[in-house]
Amino acid sequence: MSKIIMKAGEATVFSEGKDVTAAMPEIVIGAVDGPVGTAFAMMAQSKGHTAMFAVRDINQLVRPATMMVPKVTLKDSINIELFGGLVQAATADAILDCVIEGIIPKDQVNDLCIISLVWIDPGCAALAKEGTLDKADMYKNNYDATKLAIKRALNDEPTIDELIANRHKIKHCMWEDSWDQK
Repeated sequence: MSKIIMKAGEATVFSEGKDVTAAMPEIVIGAVDGPVGTAFAMMAQSKGHTAMFAVRDINQLVRPATMMVPKVTLKDSINIELFGGLVQAATADAILDCVIEGIIPKDQVNDLCIISLVWIDPGCAALAKEGTLDKADMYKNNYDATKLAIKRALNDEPTIDELIANRHKIKHCMWEDSWDQK
C-alpha cells in the first residue's frame, strides 16, 4: 500500500433497543508528516472535549498513535470514566486488531496517526448510576464501529458512485419522516 496521506471514515453500530450504547466513531487516518499529523499535533484541549490517547492499558499506547476526542461535552465523572476506560479500551483494541488483521499496514504503524471522534450518549451516566448500563454491549459496539470506520476509511467507502446512487433514497436518520427530499 502506498503512503496514506489522509483518509476519513465513519460507522454507526448499535444494539436493537439499546440506543444508549451506540457507537459512532468518525476517523481520520494519515501520515504523521501530513495534514492529519499536523492536526494531531495541534489537538487543543477544550473544556468537556479533552482529547486523550487510545491506550489498551497502562504503558500500552496503541500504534498507530490515536487521539480520541469526545463529540459531546463530558459533564460528569461517570461519562469521563467511560470515555477514559471502556471506550478507550474498545478503541485501542480495535486499532490493534486492525493491524493484526492487515486492515492497517503493519509496516506503516509508526508513520501514521489517527484522530477518532467518539460518541458517549449522555444517558449512559444515569444507567451506570442505576447499575443497568450494559458495558459489554457498549464495549462491543465501540470496538466494532471503530474497526468498521477504519476499514471504510482505508477503502474509500462509501464510494462516490454509491453516494450519488443513494442521494434521493437515503436521508439522515435524525430528520423527521415528513422531511421533503427534493
